[in-house]
Amino acid sequence: MSKMKNSRRSFLCATALSPTLLPLSTSLLHSPAQTADNINEIGPKTGYTPQIGTLVSMMNWMRGPIMYAIRGLSVSDLDYLHDENSNSIGAMLLHLAATEKYYQLNTFDGLPWGNWDAKISAEWDTPMDLGERGRQMIKGNSLDYYIEKLETVREHSLKELAKRDDEWLLSVDKSWGWGPTNNYCKWFHVVEHESNHNGQIKYISSRIS
Repeated sequence: MSKMKNSRRSFLCATALSPTLLPLSTSLLHSPAQTADNINEIGPKTGYTPQIGTLVSMMNWMRGPIMYAIRGLSVSDLDYLHDENSNSIGAMLLHLAATEKYYQLNTFDGLPWGNWDAKISAEWDTPMDLGERGRQMIKGNSLDYYIEKLETVREHSLKELAKRDDEWLLSVDKSWGWGPTNNYCKWFHVVEHESNHNGQIKYISSRIS
């Protein structure tokens, strides 16, 4: 993790845990109220504990702009490289799936970051790391291929989150790379990560001639 990324993530986590937000967190933790199934209503959802349901509603909302941005893209669009150091849209989509997969392994299975078996690493390390290997290896796939990867990984996330409660979500990993971090912050980073790459995807799409 770069120094810049560490600083940014530390800021996000510190903001998320600010005392000014604690009354909201406390009320959600104890409130049985649920928002409607409307995608634009962030909050507790049926089938999840209140805080986890709120997280799930954010995950679902952020996935919408990603899917809208990639609609109708061809294989050549997905493989397009804006310059020699760019990542393709296809590679970024697979990177989103890889990131979520690794946060599953860390938070659901309790595996230290990077302590994956060889089969997992063989499938996901390249899209996770991107770079030159990603530019060489991630290409020639249809839009349906990337959507299937994203949906399969997300389906597992939602299934596993439904098994857990707010106590689990708020539990702190004191050995995390950027400092003590709870599962909520880790999964909010998955949401924020999609937001970041959504902007990149839109920029690359606008440069395809």
